[in-house]
Amino acid sequence: MDENAAPTVEMSLEMLSEAVAKAANDLQAVRAALDTARADITSRNTSVSRVVLKDAGRVIDHLRRADEGLRDVLRDLSERE
Repeated sequence: MDENAAPTVEMSLEMLSEAVAKAANDLQAVRAALDTARADITSRNTSVSRVVLKDAGRVIDHLRRADEGLRDVLRDLSERE
């Protein structure tokens, strides 16, 4: 694609679809790792640092905003003529 050319709607939706597919795979892998870590923390009765809690809160906020953005895209697509 030409650097100065604006992406077409089709190109933008394709890029979004690919990004969502990659994110879905990444989120599944992270979820499995988190579940394993939670089980380990519970079984060993250990704790995690405040840095982990801070980072987790930041990620939750980002995921909420991404979810809202995706809902906006879907709503806009459903309203097209």
